Amino acid sequence: MSRPEPAPEPWDVIAQNLPEHARNRIHTDEGARAAGFPAALVAGVTTYAYLTHPIVAMWGLDWVRGGGGEVRFRGPVHRGDVITCLPMRDHDVVAVEARVLGSDRARAVLRAWPESVPEPPARPFDRLATRHVRLEGEFGSSYGSRAGDDLDVYEKARVVHPAVWPALANHVVHAELARGPWIHTRSRIWHHAMAPAGSWAGVHATVVDRFRRSGERVVLEVIIEVDGRVVATLEHEAIVELEGRDVDAGRAD
Repeated sequence: MSRPEPAPEPWDVIAQNLPEHARNRIHTDEGARAAGFPAALVAGVTTYAYLTHPIVAMWGLDWVRGGGGEVRFRGPVHRGDVITCLPMRDHDVVAVEARVLGSDRARAVLRAWPESVPEPPARPFDRLATRHVRLEGEFGSSYGSRAGDDLDVYEKARVVHPAVWPALANHVVHAELARGPWIHTRSRIWHHAMAPAGSWAGVHATVVDRFRRSGERVVLEVIIEVDGRVVATLEHEAIVELEGRDVDAGRAD
Protein backbone atom coordinates (compact mmCIF):
# COMPACT_ATOMS: atom_id res chain seq x y z
CA MET A 1 0.00 0.00 0.00
CA SER A 2 1.36 3.42 -0.93
CA ARG A 3 1.69 5.90 1.93
CA PRO A 4 1.85 9.42 0.48
CA GLU A 5 3.73 12.17 2.30
CA PRO A 6 3.13 14.33 4.21
CA ALA A 7 0.60 13.24 6.82
CA PRO A 8 -2.82 14.85 6.32
CA GLU A 9 -3.81 18.09 7.99
CA PRO A 10 -5.91 18.15 11.17
CA TRP A 11 -9.65 17.84 10.56
CA ASP A 12 -12.44 19.42 12.62
CA VAL A 13 -16.01 18.25 13.17
CA ILE A 14 -18.87 19.02 15.56
CA ALA A 15 -19.56 15.84 17.55
CA GLN A 16 -23.08 14.50 17.44
CA ASN A 17 -25.06 11.40 18.35
CA LEU A 18 -27.08 9.42 15.84
CA PRO A 19 -30.72 8.61 16.64
CA GLU A 20 -30.03 4.90 17.20
CA HIS A 21 -27.59 5.67 20.01
CA ALA A 22 -30.43 6.75 22.31
CA ARG A 23 -30.96 3.02 22.96
CA ASN A 24 -28.07 3.41 25.42
CA ARG A 25 -29.29 6.14 27.78
CA ILE A 26 -25.71 7.31 28.40
CA HIS A 27 -26.05 9.03 24.98
CA THR A 28 -28.99 11.14 26.17
CA ASP A 29 -28.71 14.17 28.47
CA GLU A 30 -31.03 12.60 31.03
CA GLY A 31 -29.27 9.25 31.12
CA ALA A 32 -25.78 10.77 31.16
CA ARG A 33 -26.64 13.06 34.08
CA ALA A 34 -28.07 10.12 36.00
CA ALA A 35 -24.68 8.39 35.52
CA GLY A 36 -22.78 11.45 36.77
CA PHE A 37 -21.87 13.16 33.48
CA PRO A 38 -22.82 16.78 32.67
CA ALA A 39 -24.41 16.01 29.28
CA ALA A 40 -24.93 13.27 26.72
CA LEU A 41 -21.81 11.28 25.81
CA VAL A 42 -21.10 10.90 22.10
CA ALA A 43 -20.91 7.23 21.11
CA GLY A 44 -17.37 5.90 21.03
CA VAL A 45 -17.99 4.40 17.60
CA THR A 46 -18.84 7.87 16.28
CA THR A 47 -15.62 9.27 17.73
CA TYR A 48 -13.83 6.36 16.05
CA ALA A 49 -15.53 7.22 12.75
CA TYR A 50 -14.15 10.77 13.04
CA LEU A 51 -10.66 9.43 13.79
CA THR A 52 -10.70 7.32 10.62
CA HIS A 53 -11.18 10.42 8.44
CA PRO A 54 -7.46 11.42 8.27
CA ILE A 55 -6.46 7.76 7.80
CA VAL A 56 -8.73 7.16 4.80
CA ALA A 57 -7.92 10.60 3.38
CA MET A 58 -4.26 9.47 3.36
CA TRP A 59 -4.41 5.72 2.57
CA GLY A 60 -7.77 5.48 0.81
CA LEU A 61 -9.94 2.37 0.78
CA ASP A 62 -6.85 0.14 0.84
CA TRP A 63 -6.88 0.69 4.61
CA VAL A 64 -10.50 -0.48 4.80
CA ARG A 65 -9.60 -3.50 2.68
CA GLY A 66 -6.55 -4.71 4.60
CA GLY A 67 -5.33 -2.38 7.36
CA GLY A 68 -6.43 -1.98 10.94
CA GLY A 69 -5.86 -0.16 14.18
CA GLU A 70 -6.54 0.17 17.87
CA VAL A 71 -8.75 2.91 19.31
CA ARG A 72 -8.76 3.81 23.01
CA PHE A 73 -11.20 6.20 24.62
CA ARG A 74 -9.53 8.27 27.32
CA GLY A 75 -12.23 10.73 28.30
CA PRO A 76 -15.78 11.74 27.44
CA VAL A 77 -16.81 13.58 24.30
CA HIS A 78 -20.12 15.41 24.63
CA ARG A 79 -22.68 16.23 21.96
CA GLY A 80 -21.84 19.62 20.43
CA ASP A 81 -18.12 19.49 21.27
CA VAL A 82 -15.83 20.72 18.48
CA ILE A 83 -13.42 17.85 17.84
CA THR A 84 -10.03 18.22 16.16
CA CYS A 85 -8.53 15.01 14.78
CA LEU A 86 -4.74 15.40 14.84
CA PRO A 87 -2.71 12.84 12.82
CA MET A 88 0.93 12.11 13.73
CA ARG A 89 3.35 9.63 12.14
CA ASP A 90 5.19 7.04 14.24
CA HIS A 91 7.23 5.05 11.70
CA ASP A 92 4.72 2.85 9.80
CA VAL A 93 1.91 3.67 12.21
CA VAL A 94 -0.21 6.83 12.13
CA ALA A 95 -1.67 7.96 15.46
CA VAL A 96 -4.72 10.22 15.37
CA GLU A 97 -5.81 12.06 18.52
CA ALA A 98 -9.30 13.46 19.08
CA ARG A 99 -9.12 16.70 21.08
CA VAL A 100 -11.97 18.92 22.21
CA LEU A 101 -11.66 22.63 21.39
CA GLY A 102 -10.02 24.42 24.31
CA SER A 103 -8.33 21.31 25.73
CA ASP A 104 -4.92 19.77 25.03
CA ARG A 105 -5.97 16.39 26.42
CA ALA A 106 -6.69 13.63 23.91
CA ARG A 107 -10.18 12.22 24.45
CA ALA A 108 -9.50 9.26 22.14
CA VAL A 109 -6.52 7.92 20.20
CA LEU A 110 -6.47 5.71 17.10
CA ARG A 111 -3.19 4.01 16.17
CA ALA A 112 -3.67 2.76 12.62
CA TRP A 113 -1.48 0.44 10.58
CA PRO A 114 -1.65 0.29 6.77
CA GLU A 115 -1.38 -3.48 6.29
CA SER A 116 -2.34 -6.67 8.07
CA VAL A 117 -0.53 -7.53 11.30
CA PRO A 118 -0.76 -10.83 13.22
CA GLU A 119 -3.86 -11.37 15.31
CA PRO A 120 -3.68 -12.76 18.85
CA PRO A 121 -4.57 -16.44 19.26
CA ALA A 122 -8.20 -17.29 19.92
CA ARG A 123 -9.17 -17.32 23.61
CA PRO A 124 -12.31 -19.44 24.07
CA PHE A 125 -14.36 -18.48 27.11
CA ASP A 126 -18.07 -17.77 26.67
CA ARG A 127 -19.44 -18.01 23.14
CA LEU A 128 -22.50 -15.87 22.46
CA ALA A 129 -25.20 -16.62 19.90
CA THR A 130 -24.36 -15.61 16.33
CA ARG A 131 -26.28 -12.58 15.10
CA HIS A 132 -27.17 -11.96 11.45
CA VAL A 133 -27.37 -8.29 10.50
CA ARG A 134 -28.18 -6.56 7.20
CA LEU A 135 -25.44 -4.05 6.36
CA GLU A 136 -27.66 -1.10 5.56
CA GLY A 137 -29.03 1.96 7.37
CA GLU A 138 -27.12 2.41 10.62
CA PHE A 139 -24.82 -0.47 9.61
CA GLY A 140 -24.23 0.60 6.01
CA SER A 141 -22.02 2.98 4.03
CA SER A 142 -23.43 6.25 5.41
CA TYR A 143 -22.32 6.01 9.07
CA GLY A 144 -19.73 8.77 8.72
CA SER A 145 -21.83 11.14 6.62
CA ARG A 146 -24.76 10.89 9.03
CA ALA A 147 -22.37 11.83 11.88
CA GLY A 148 -20.99 14.89 10.06
CA ASP A 149 -18.04 13.48 8.10
CA ASP A 150 -17.74 14.97 4.59
CA LEU A 151 -15.61 12.06 3.26
CA ASP A 152 -17.95 10.33 0.78
CA VAL A 153 -15.74 7.51 -0.51
CA TYR A 154 -17.83 4.77 1.15
CA GLU A 155 -21.14 5.74 -0.43
CA LYS A 156 -19.51 6.26 -3.83
CA ALA A 157 -17.93 2.78 -3.65
CA ARG A 158 -21.07 1.29 -2.02
CA VAL A 159 -19.00 -0.35 0.72
CA VAL A 160 -19.58 -0.52 4.45
CA HIS A 161 -18.01 2.20 6.63
CA PRO A 162 -15.24 0.81 8.92
CA ALA A 163 -16.99 2.24 12.01
CA VAL A 164 -19.72 -0.36 11.41
CA TRP A 165 -17.45 -3.15 12.71
CA PRO A 166 -17.17 -1.76 16.26
CA ALA A 167 -20.81 -0.67 15.98
CA LEU A 168 -21.77 -4.31 15.44
CA ALA A 169 -19.66 -5.32 18.44
CA ASN A 170 -21.50 -2.66 20.46
CA HIS A 171 -24.78 -4.11 19.19
CA VAL A 172 -23.80 -7.41 20.82
CA VAL A 173 -22.73 -5.69 24.06
CA HIS A 174 -26.01 -3.78 24.28
CA ALA A 175 -28.20 -6.79 23.52
CA GLU A 176 -26.35 -9.46 25.49
CA LEU A 177 -24.21 -7.97 28.25
CA ALA A 178 -25.05 -4.40 29.29
CA ARG A 179 -26.97 -3.74 32.50
CA GLY A 180 -28.24 -0.19 32.20
CA PRO A 181 -26.10 2.62 30.70
CA TRP A 182 -22.73 1.36 29.48
CA ILE A 183 -19.52 2.70 27.90
CA HIS A 184 -17.37 1.46 25.02
CA THR A 185 -13.72 1.84 26.12
CA ARG A 186 -11.51 0.47 23.35
CA SER A 187 -11.33 -1.67 20.21
CA ARG A 188 -8.49 -3.33 18.32
CA ILE A 189 -9.64 -3.92 14.75
CA TRP A 190 -8.26 -5.99 11.88
CA HIS A 191 -9.65 -5.41 8.39
CA HIS A 192 -9.60 -8.39 6.02
CA ALA A 193 -11.85 -7.26 3.17
CA MET A 194 -14.36 -4.61 2.26
CA ALA A 195 -18.06 -5.53 2.46
CA PRO A 196 -20.73 -4.45 -0.03
CA ALA A 197 -23.45 -2.26 1.42
CA GLY A 198 -26.72 -4.17 1.69
CA SER A 199 -25.11 -7.58 2.25
CA TRP A 200 -25.75 -9.76 5.31
CA ALA A 201 -23.16 -10.20 8.05
CA GLY A 202 -22.75 -12.98 10.57
CA VAL A 203 -21.46 -11.59 13.88
CA HIS A 204 -19.75 -14.21 16.07
CA ALA A 205 -18.81 -12.97 19.55
CA THR A 206 -17.02 -14.64 22.46
CA VAL A 207 -16.49 -13.15 25.93
CA VAL A 208 -12.79 -13.69 26.64
CA ASP A 209 -12.36 -11.67 29.85
CA ARG A 210 -14.33 -10.04 32.67
CA PHE A 211 -12.87 -7.72 35.31
CA ARG A 212 -13.72 -4.68 37.44
CA ARG A 213 -12.35 -1.17 36.89
CA SER A 214 -14.73 1.80 37.23
CA GLY A 215 -17.43 -0.87 37.06
CA GLU A 216 -17.66 -4.29 35.45
CA ARG A 217 -15.84 -4.66 32.14
CA VAL A 218 -15.99 -7.32 29.47
CA VAL A 219 -13.63 -8.06 26.59
CA LEU A 220 -15.07 -9.65 23.47
CA GLU A 221 -13.46 -11.38 20.53
CA VAL A 222 -15.70 -10.59 17.54
CA ILE A 223 -15.50 -12.17 14.09
CA ILE A 224 -17.62 -10.69 11.29
CA GLU A 225 -18.31 -12.70 8.14
CA VAL A 226 -19.97 -11.72 4.86
CA ASP A 227 -20.79 -14.41 2.29
CA GLY A 228 -18.65 -16.91 4.19
CA ARG A 229 -15.59 -14.65 4.22
CA VAL A 230 -14.17 -12.95 7.30
CA VAL A 231 -14.17 -9.18 6.69
CA ALA A 232 -13.15 -7.95 10.16
CA THR A 233 -12.08 -9.24 13.56
CA LEU A 234 -12.04 -7.22 16.77
CA GLU A 235 -10.93 -7.25 20.37
CA HIS A 236 -13.62 -5.08 21.94
CA GLU A 237 -13.88 -3.79 25.53
CA ALA A 238 -16.78 -2.10 27.32
CA ILE A 239 -17.92 -1.19 30.83
CA VAL A 240 -21.25 -3.02 31.01
CA GLU A 241 -22.21 -1.86 34.50
CA LEU A 242 -21.12 1.56 35.73
CA GLU A 243 -19.84 2.08 39.25
CA GLY A 244 -20.62 5.39 40.96
CA ARG A 245 -19.96 8.85 39.63
CA ASP A 246 -16.77 8.79 37.55
CA VAL A 247 -16.43 11.23 34.66
CA ASP A 248 -13.34 9.30 33.55
CA ALA A 249 -15.21 5.97 33.48
CA GLY A 250 -14.49 5.71 29.79
CA ARG A 251 -10.74 5.68 30.24
CA ALA A 252 -9.06 2.57 28.91
CA ASP A 253 -5.55 3.31 30.11
